[in-house]
Amino acid sequence: MSTLAHTMMTAARSADSGLAGPGELDRYPYADAPVADRVGTPVWEAADPELGRVGRRTAGSRGRGLHGQLVQQLGQMIVSGDLGADRPLVPEEIGQRFEVSRTVVRESLRVLEAKGLVSARPNVGTRVRPVSDWNLLDPDIIEWRAFGPQRDDQRRELSELRWTIEPLAARLAAGHGRDDIQQRLGDMVEIMGHAMGQGDALTYSRADTEFHTLLIQVAGNRMLEHLSGIVSAALQVSGGPVTGCDRPTEASLAHHARIVDALAAADGGAAEAAMRQLLTVHPEVERVVPAPREH
Repeated sequence: MSTLAHTMMTAARSADSGLAGPGELDRYPYADAPVADRVGTPVWEAADPELGRVGRRTAGSRGRGLHGQLVQQLGQMIVSGDLGADRPLVPEEIGQRFEVSRTVVRESLRVLEAKGLVSARPNVGTRVRPVSDWNLLDPDIIEWRAFGPQRDDQRRELSELRWTIEPLAARLAAGHGRDDIQQRLGDMVEIMGHAMGQGDALTYSRADTEFHTLLIQVAGNRMLEHLSGIVSAALQVSGGPVTGCDRPTEASLAHHARIVDALAAADGGAAEAAMRQLLTVHPEVERVVPAPREH
């Protein structure tokens, strides 16, 4: 096994997400909603019962510190529909429920605003925005939808999007042959094969994610490259779209290897065909996107 393969088999990847820049929420203070609007009981009961103080939950939360964990919790509640547009999100109530400071709440709502999930207006307060305003390509929102009531729609949409993006990326990547990239893609296939033999689904998934992300990044199209995070998020979502690269099998491994061989031969057509076959290895996918016709 190569040095890279050995390193990846033993290293753990850490999630990293920075703060969004200043947005609407910085232009005026959080105003309490009119008393008439503040009716009903907040749906905080839907929050993770094991959360207690937000600070106690560190594993599996995107971002750094308390605000990153609060973003995760509130985002999941918004996407699942537990927090709707029928009443404002009052910072004081959020702070009391999750036992965090007003500053943490402000930072968290600012991040959610950058994702299109909430908006703040003078004399109205902070409210959840309609789904049509959400940044559905944001990796966090992809993850939250994949684990919420919209999971089926999210997985179908991701499969359809990948079917559109990745075959084209494979074709374009064949025209950008670089020895270092070829080596790294080959290393990923080697890691996947070794992980599959060891029953190590986590390492397989990590190598698979890097394979597909790298392939898109070397396609030579900056707009496609911008979408690489979507594919990465799709592959990292447990129980995500059922494609040939989501379940370790000999067939899926062979298709990955065929893509590498086609890229080495600068054969764009073969690389595209191999990717299409990879994305339709499992019958479940064929209900979403039909397998390519034989000519």
